[in-house]
Amino acid sequence: MKLTISYFYITFFTLFTISFFAQVKNIGLPDVRNYKRNEYKGGTQNWSIGQDKNGNLYFANNNGLLQFDGASWRKYTLPNLTSVRCLKIDNSGKIFVGGYNEFGYFQPNTKGKLQYTSLAKKVDKNKIKIIDFIWKIHTIDNQTIFQSFARAYIFKDNKLSILKAPRRFQFSFVVNNKLYFQDEDQGILEYRNGKLFALPNTKSLNNTEIWAMHSIGKDKTLIVTLEKGLFIYENHTLTPWNTEANNFIKKNNSLGGVIINNKFIVLNSVLDGIIICDYNGKIIQHINRKKGLQNNTVLTSFIDNKNNLWLGLDNGIAYVNQSSPFTYFGFSYDISTVYASVIYQGNLYVATNQGVFYHSWENNFKQDVFKLVEGTTAQSWNVQVIDNELICANNRGALSIKGGKVTHVIDSKGYFGFKKIPSHPGFFIGSNYDGFAIFEKTGSGLVYKNQIAGFDKSSNSFELDNSYLWLKKDESIYRMTLSEDLSRFSSIKKIDRLTPFYKNIGSLQKIDGKIYFQTHNHFYKYSTEQELFYEDKHLSSLFKNIPVINALSEDSQSNLWYAFDESLGVLMKDKNGYKNIVSPFSNLTGNLVSNYLSVNTIDTNNIFIGLTDGLAHYDAELLNNFGGKPKAFIRSFSFPGDTITLGNNQNKIENIRIPYSSNHVRFTFSSPTYENLENVQFSYQLEPFDEKWSNWSTISIKEYTNLREGDYIMKVKVRNSYGVQSDASTISFTISPPWYRHFLAYMLYFILLIIAVYGISNRIKMKIRKNKYYETIEQRRLYLEKESKIRQEQYDLEKEIEKLKNDKLQIKILAKDKELVNNSLQVVKKNKILNGIIHKLKEIDIEALDDSTKFQVSKLNKSIVKEVNTDKSWKDLEKHIKNVHFEFLKRLKEKYPTISPRELDLSTYLLMNMSTKEIAEIMNISTGGVELARYRLRKKLGLNKKENLIGFLMSI
Repeated sequence: MKLTISYFYITFFTLFTISFFAQVKNIGLPDVRNYKRNEYKGGTQNWSIGQDKNGNLYFANNNGLLQFDGASWRKYTLPNLTSVRCLKIDNSGKIFVGGYNEFGYFQPNTKGKLQYTSLAKKVDKNKIKIIDFIWKIHTIDNQTIFQSFARAYIFKDNKLSILKAPRRFQFSFVVNNKLYFQDEDQGILEYRNGKLFALPNTKSLNNTEIWAMHSIGKDKTLIVTLEKGLFIYENHTLTPWNTEANNFIKKNNSLGGVIINNKFIVLNSVLDGIIICDYNGKIIQHINRKKGLQNNTVLTSFIDNKNNLWLGLDNGIAYVNQSSPFTYFGFSYDISTVYASVIYQGNLYVATNQGVFYHSWENNFKQDVFKLVEGTTAQSWNVQVIDNELICANNRGALSIKGGKVTHVIDSKGYFGFKKIPSHPGFFIGSNYDGFAIFEKTGSGLVYKNQIAGFDKSSNSFELDNSYLWLKKDESIYRMTLSEDLSRFSSIKKIDRLTPFYKNIGSLQKIDGKIYFQTHNHFYKYSTEQELFYEDKHLSSLFKNIPVINALSEDSQSNLWYAFDESLGVLMKDKNGYKNIVSPFSNLTGNLVSNYLSVNTIDTNNIFIGLTDGLAHYDAELLNNFGGKPKAFIRSFSFPGDTITLGNNQNKIENIRIPYSSNHVRFTFSSPTYENLENVQFSYQLEPFDEKWSNWSTISIKEYTNLREGDYIMKVKVRNSYGVQSDASTISFTISPPWYRHFLAYMLYFILLIIAVYGISNRIKMKIRKNKYYETIEQRRLYLEKESKIRQEQYDLEKEIEKLKNDKLQIKILAKDKELVNNSLQVVKKNKILNGIIHKLKEIDIEALDDSTKFQVSKLNKSIVKEVNTDKSWKDLEKHIKNVHFEFLKRLKEKYPTISPRELDLSTYLLMNMSTKEIAEIMNISTGGVELARYRLRKKLGLNKKENLIGFLMSI
């Protein structure tokens, strides 16, 4: 073909609204993922399902309310720890729940954590002692209705009113914004303006439980019962809905269901999973335990915001990827690894590692399994239609198939596949385990002719043109020329590279009837005339931005399917050229059969792709929501002492400030993207800590430790399994500085710095001044010392002179004292003599004397007495001695207070170095008396015999 195309590289389809285009496929099964109770950490039964505006899912579980955000499960319990039987989320985001003797609502607090508010407390316990189970919750006309068997509790404007059941309510339903109750006695009742109005002709359902009511047309309501099947209520008439779906429900009982985009009905069963039917009751899909569910009893079903189906099971939870363009034939259809597929005479045939299997193409796939073609039980590499004959390339040989069995074995060697020989019409070549063989088409079918001699290598990758047979083996190609009689290869050439720039050959393929050789996404053709390879620039340009491919195949619609890194992509041909589609096939990554790219395009609605675990059916016309951007959420933000939960429909939290002591933060991420969760990846960046976005990872937790103070913005984005990235979700927070790095601390530091600089400056100045002062002082001191020294020397000299003078004076004084003492002694002696004379005169007998002599003697006596009495020299001597030795006497008296005045005199005389005789004369005592006085003085002074008394006195 002429490759005049324009190239578009896109990773997702351009989509219209999901609800308009949503479909339920009747070929194959959608992907089913089961969640066991050990995953969601709850009870076995799940009674009701809801979804909030952020995409978080909620499940009414036996152990409480479960929340699932795509990354983690959380559980919230009721105050009385009973099971939650129903839930409803209103437009404000409140999650109303009901259980046994308890009902109320959850809503996020200021930190995002869901907190429960009980409305059951508003019930007057004196009038209603037991509330019983709340089975249904409805929000309609700004009021919320909680339905139990005995009554309904209506919550409006923060007030609770009660609607009593006429006899006993079963369940309740909202259809076309109208609320209906089933009563055991009065049938179906419509609730209007606070009253109940019976629907005519519905009492016939009183003896069964109604589990669902759905509008399936104008004034046409489908009623789903537990045991009696399905009914249509139209024009006040109740009639059985005699359909294929009704037969299934009658057999397996029903627990309600849900509507998919006003086109299809999901019906839950007690015994056999679910069915999905159209509005005519025709079953489109049947999914049960054999086909992927972990439990056959389905208690509730729910369609999420991406038109995927969630099932609350009697034991677990199931997710059905209903909106995907892919469905699968796997173990439930009894097929395994698929190497090829083909439609032939109304049957779909698949070649597997266990043989060839087939299924009717016209009949519905919902029940039947694939059947084994008899005689093919072995490794089957290919199944092909050759000139209206079905041929299988099998480990047992080349097999002809007809009527569900092998009619004959054409050749018993193992084969990989067959191709026409362009230069020999009616002849075919087959690649077998020993090389190649020739077959001829005859009236009776394909006939084996001969093995081609000269080459014994085998491969499933080969092509023929008018001149050569080209074989790719490992990373080389072989160019081989067939002899005219097709019996041997006349020439064989091995080629390891197509160009000097690239070594090895990546793939060999035929596109629009021409053979292309691919290496590193560059495509070459071979010129027979010039015997060289030349590049097809136009075709190479199509793969310029595509990862290096390892296989390429053109389908019946001229689409180019390619494999790379165990993944699949397609250049889909349209009127404008080619459009590159990769995203839808990312879910098949790792499941493709290595070296066997198997794509069978019947039309745009039916494309079969061989997988390691079965067969995938792809509808290219079925638009779904995988092209829409996913949403990323920072689910929680934790730091020591607190956790902030996000994404629970609370108001955005502003001004998050964290103390520096709590600078260890932890983030969890989520995305309400429930398809192929194992391939959902996150990337994050903490500004300004991280310089760039992190690598993509499936880990949804990130921790940062020892963050410095400052303002931070945490950003996270998600990439779903189709490779589509979300916008970034952000949260801002501030880490306060430690007190010593606070702004006020820095202000204080600045002030202290100024003070310190000022103080140091002043101190330096003062030191300089002080140094100058000390220098001056030192000079002054040296001067004064010098002056003082001179003065001291002068003083010492003066003192020496003074001392000499004093000594001289003292000597003079002592001499004078001595002289005075001597004089005094002379006076004493004179007085003694005079006293002797007086005594002598007294001895004279005056009476015997004459008067004249008597008078003269008397006169002489008086004169001598007068002389003695008027002589004051001794008293002057005593006075003089006391004055001279005053300080000595004072010190002696102070030191020895008990000393007597006479002992003071003795001490003075001893100090004056007077002899004992002299002291005796002065003191008018005998020398013995002086010695005694000296003894007494020594004793009073505390002197021993060896101590010198005079020396001691001189030391005082």
